[in-house]
Amino acid sequence: MSILVDKDTRLLVQGITGHEGLFHTEKMVSYGTNVVSGVTPGKGGEWVLNGKIPVFDSVKIARKATGANTSVIFVPARFAEDAILEAADAGIETIVCITEGVPVQDMMRVRYYLDQRNVRLVGPNCPGVLTPGEAKVGIIPGHIAEAGHIGVVSRSGTLTYEVLYALMNQNIGVSTCVGIGGDPINGTNFIDTLRMFEEDPQTNKIVLIGEIGGTDEEEAAKYISTHITKPVAAFVAGRTAPPGKRMGHAGAIVQGGTGLAEDKIKALKNAHVRVAQHPEEIPSRLTI
Repeated sequence: MSILVDKDTRLLVQGITGHEGLFHTEKMVSYGTNVVSGVTPGKGGEWVLNGKIPVFDSVKIARKATGANTSVIFVPARFAEDAILEAADAGIETIVCITEGVPVQDMMRVRYYLDQRNVRLVGPNCPGVLTPGEAKVGIIPGHIAEAGHIGVVSRSGTLTYEVLYALMNQNIGVSTCVGIGGDPINGTNFIDTLRMFEEDPQTNKIVLIGEIGGTDEEEAAKYISTHITKPVAAFVAGRTAPPGKRMGHAGAIVQGGTGLAEDKIKALKNAHVRVAQHPEEIPSRLTI
């Protein structure tokens, strides 16, 4: 088993004819992901990748024609809200939004809408989801991870890649890697993913990658202490970040004395999480 995506995923790509959408669609197809269709309004009837994937004008039509159950979004930030809502209205079960720079007000409306429906959103501003050997939905490089029993959840894209590579170099495989994104308002959070990993029999241990800003890591620590029975290792980025300066993600900022890396690390350690000083130490924290 795995969480969110697997060999049964039937993927639809919103924004497939754009430069980023087409580039990453080719990478996902090469990895073995079952990409069944794409959507770009006004380009319905076209085909991409040498006639392999049909393009439709709307998600509703594409889903009806191809049976897509998952969507990945590569559209400009100003169109992301509509793209997410369109996928949800069409009955897509899992939506992964790669787009960065989505306005907070747009995401507030999206969350309010999706919270009333049985739809899973990952992102925005995230690298996506990878289940090694089965499916990759998004931009996580498939060659830096092998199949195994470690669940990885991260707010940071680049650190995700570094940790996956460090695990692979120690012959440690991954069940699923979920990049939840670092925006102030997103879909799936740490607790959502921890719950799925706890329930997944394929996952034996969990890696959590956090960063400064907000209180998500502290809330995750509380959840781990009361609900997670599997060993958890973690790394929190931003120990030396200056207050008031955004570091990478929109949510990675220390404001008003909150969001400090030290507070997050303390909360995780109190929850008996094995916290690494550097990303490359994660494999050793899993074997303690």
